[in-house]
Amino acid sequence: MILLKYGTYIDWQSLQFRQTDILVEEGPGGKIRLGKDWKEPADAQTIDCSGKFITKSFANAHHHAYSALATGMNPPEKKPGNFLEILQFIWWKLDKTLDPEIIRSSALATAIACARNGVTFVIDHHASPMAIDGSLELTADAFDQVGVGHLLCYEISDRDGRDKAREGLEETARYLAKRQGLVGLHASFTVGDDILLKAVDLALKTNSGIHIHAAEDKHDQEDCLKRYGKRVINRLSYAGVLQFPKTILAHCLHLNDKERSLVRESPVWIAENMESNLNNAVGFFNSGGLGSKIMIGTDGLHSDMLQSARAAYFAGRHWDGTDQAESYRRLRNVHHYLQNNGFNGDGENNLVVLDYPTPTPLNSGNFLGHFLFGIESKHTIHVISNGKLIVRDRKILTVSEDEILAEAKIQAERLWKNMR
Repeated sequence: MILLKYGTYIDWQSLQFRQTDILVEEGPGGKIRLGKDWKEPADAQTIDCSGKFITKSFANAHHHAYSALATGMNPPEKKPGNFLEILQFIWWKLDKTLDPEIIRSSALATAIACARNGVTFVIDHHASPMAIDGSLELTADAFDQVGVGHLLCYEISDRDGRDKAREGLEETARYLAKRQGLVGLHASFTVGDDILLKAVDLALKTNSGIHIHAAEDKHDQEDCLKRYGKRVINRLSYAGVLQFPKTILAHCLHLNDKERSLVRESPVWIAENMESNLNNAVGFFNSGGLGSKIMIGTDGLHSDMLQSARAAYFAGRHWDGTDQAESYRRLRNVHHYLQNNGFNGDGENNLVVLDYPTPTPLNSGNFLGHFLFGIESKHTIHVISNGKLIVRDRKILTVSEDEILAEAKIQAERLWKNMR
């Protein structure tokens, strides 16, 4: 057990503040106890949190750990002129270069970055068409080593041929037979009807859901109308994708009113990725008519959820009428998605301790202002995942960060060289 003493606990849902000690049980179903009406366990790991703020840790609703070693690599020889060329010249070139060693380094580096930023759960979307077999287990093992919870999927796609799509289905089936996860699909424009229906069937058989990019760019809609005579959401609905409460539709930018209504009236969730959309110049997320089941992801750009929430707020003020409360609600919606669907690893014993020496008062009434304009990931000092201390005094406790990052640099150079 862990005993956090003398801290200020901020309830992540009510935003109520309480000066209290917190006893944290270990394990996926571990609880926390507030107050001092218990005898301190003799074997508890005690941490003095005087002057610190304690609240629920964060979770990422849409990540791509496989992109972790892309930072700093040379730009493509030909400058992409549109979103499809960004995929063709950069990301599809990168994912074809991934091998087990690079996959493992990418996942470890991502998990470390998450832990340092107070992120203890990740919903990830993986692709490695030349190294599909065992790739999900490699990623899961890396996250487990660091102590970060996960909900993984493999990005099944026809873009590299039917055999690779079949391998993606087989990898997903093997993984879901032993771990929690989702059935991943890339996007409508790289997934034919045969694979789409087989993915939905697999989700039904495994009591899972679909994790797919939906209408991220106009090309997705144009391709769908040309090849299938339907818009993206209509096609997904017709195939059965929208029937699952575990389904995640990433992006959802270029939707018409009828599509928005289909999404709103279904049990599915949306993952907003504002920074990625800005980086790829594909448009701005607008929640109009989509309902309230909206979460926030980073789409592989980084692992800092506070940064993503802030970016979503700033851009959303103009394009989506987003206020402070809605930005915070979207950041925290991922916890409801995980809890409502019975996924393990994001229980109440996932906590972050913030060393935030604010020069102004901080209380329930003005917390949202501090959340958007004051608190940053650099204020994360301790992180508890499933009741286990994985970061203490800003140092990763579960693995050797120096060794992992040194190895990641070697793998990054291999990756960049092989992409030429």
